[in-house]
Amino acid sequence: MLKTRKFDVADYLKTEKDIEEYLAAAVEEKDYSFLPVALADIAMARKAMTSAAKAAGVSRTTLYQSLSAEGRPAFETVAKVADFLGYKIKLVSKKSL
Repeated sequence: MLKTRKFDVADYLKTEKDIEEYLAAAVEEKDYSFLPVALADIAMARKAMTSAAKAAGVSRTTLYQSLSAEGRPAFETVAKVADFLGYKIKLVSKKSL
């Protein structure tokens, strides 16, 4: 019998380059509901979910729920978690790309 285990992307986010490529892919897909999920994956990979929740001003449980695929976090929460993880959200003109 074949044994499998659940895939967890956090197991593959080992280096800063891995994380940056993951974030770039998340944004390039234009599935904007995925960015919060990606931030949660990064926080979990760094074992920093509790600290990220404190930085966002919410409970750990609330942050897990907000950054889940079904969550609808406030932009402020996403921005605070991104900042805590060492990233900033930057908007640029499409014309400059």
